[in-house]
Amino acid sequence: MFAACAALAFTGAYVGPMGGAMLRAQAEEPRTVTLYAEGLDDAQQVSTGGEKQTPTLDRSSYNVYVTPKPTPTPTPTKESSSSGSNASSSAGPLFYTGGGAPAEWMAAAGISGDDMGYVDYIVSRESGWNPNATNRSSGACGLVQALPCSKVPGNGYDPVDNLRWATGYAVGRYGSWAGAYAFWTSNHWW
Repeated sequence: MFAACAALAFTGAYVGPMGGAMLRAQAEEPRTVTLYAEGLDDAQQVSTGGEKQTPTLDRSSYNVYVTPKPTPTPTPTKESSSSGSNASSSAGPLFYTGGGAPAEWMAAAGISGDDMGYVDYIVSRESGWNPNATNRSSGACGLVQALPCSKVPGNGYDPVDNLRWATGYAVGRYGSWAGAYAFWTSNHWW
């Protein structure tokens, strides 16, 4: 019994002052302690009173030269056929397997920058810029859907050959790529 009373008295003596101190601290200044609140105490204070100075950059101390990568000339590849002596007649069309982009193909075909918008409009609707596009019912082929495909000198599926032929066709029939564009927008074919 004595031990129990001593333990209770010891606990009261230990917790009592601490509890009283906590109550006094809360009564004097209520404070919420969160990571955000503690972070606000550590925030830096910046004074912007005075003149602002802009940094000067000196770029004369070094030069950077990037060597451009040459674009490879795309070459169509023949599909091989195992039929022996009759390989040339059964090989089928020479589909385009090279790379490149529409702007590169137009430049290689000699189409001026002024006409590239007209060409893009027509080719986007004819083939969606797929060099291997083929109309199953008519046999038209390539970017501009040349009909018949054999009209195109070289390979009808080569985008540069197809666009060179199309330039001659547009100028010969409509006077220019702008004329071909005007006809296409009115008739939805050319």
